[in-house]
Amino acid sequence: MPDTRPPAIDVATIDRGRILRAAKQYLGETPLTITSFPAARSTGGRHDYFSEGDYWWPDPAHPDGPYIQRDGLTNPDNFTDHRSALIRLSVQMPALAAVWLITKEEKYAARAVEHLRAWFVDDATRMNPSLEFAQAIHGRATGRGIGIIDSVHLVEVARAAAMLEGSQSFADDTSEKVKRWFSEYLNWMRTSPHGIEEREAKNNHGTCWVLQVAEFARYTENTELLSFCRTRFASVLVPNQIAPNGSFPLELARTKPYAYSLFNLDALSTLCHILSTEQDSLWKFELPDGRGIRKAMEYMFPFIADKKTWPLPPDVQCFDHWPVRQPSLLFAGLGLPRPDYLKLWRRLNPDPTVAEVIRNFPIRQPILWLIP
Repeated sequence: MPDTRPPAIDVATIDRGRILRAAKQYLGETPLTITSFPAARSTGGRHDYFSEGDYWWPDPAHPDGPYIQRDGLTNPDNFTDHRSALIRLSVQMPALAAVWLITKEEKYAARAVEHLRAWFVDDATRMNPSLEFAQAIHGRATGRGIGIIDSVHLVEVARAAAMLEGSQSFADDTSEKVKRWFSEYLNWMRTSPHGIEEREAKNNHGTCWVLQVAEFARYTENTELLSFCRTRFASVLVPNQIAPNGSFPLELARTKPYAYSLFNLDALSTLCHILSTEQDSLWKFELPDGRGIRKAMEYMFPFIADKKTWPLPPDVQCFDHWPVRQPSLLFAGLGLPRPDYLKLWRRLNPDPTVAEVIRNFPIRQPILWLIP
């Protein structure tokens, strides 16, 4: 008889060595927030996050005029210090929380909570709960809705914060203040012009808006928003983004179709993991023509297993550095279930070092996602 048991994977054992090594390093590094990096070109204040659109460059014909777009090619002279600080938080704080989960050594939790306090609580260093000035464009915009994708790196931070609730270091008043920050940010995402614009984006930006709202709603126990996200997955994301063959046409049209397809698949799979219940499994959801996460995974899996079979030209940037240990393989491997996805996940690189890859790889500590 075939083995019908659902696949299992011991992530705590698999990852123990790598996260212990990382967390021991991070114990000696103090928090840094955006207030440590003045942004001279920002129209916001010291506590306002600022970034500039990646693919916007000076116009050779008008050097002092508005920037022009070169899709897929990152301008190295743009301001990225705030994003780098945010990514640093998203790398260090979840790793510390993950090690606390498996060792219960309070020193790791204490350092993780220091990061949370610095970013979301302490008046001198906290970030304002909005992204009004994200992905600005010189001469064109002081900030854009598209910039909300920068805070996708807070998704695992929120997950890690929830896991710290049992630690001695995460006192009730700190926990409440961190949750208040995320509640305020959720409100801004839902009601601001930038937030509404990003919600309506048709590609991976729309996916990542729902991903953030879902995890932040889970953390703040907002059941109404969790229900909204389930509905939006089924009624908007799947119909608008997945083709009958399982591909993402809006991502394939870009200059980095491989990386963007992986990124969108990771975001959709993480959404399924966050939002699925026994009564409403998004892993099983399909439109009448069969479109759903199963079809999307089946389309991309062969190209993750063997990138040489990718049918389109290589991405204009960082093509050689993908794939990495994509969370879509883990979550779909468990949710669909597909042991072959889990097998491939185990042999891919969990710790990329290329900045562009790290920027598009926001789920790095799977142990945080597999503990109820």
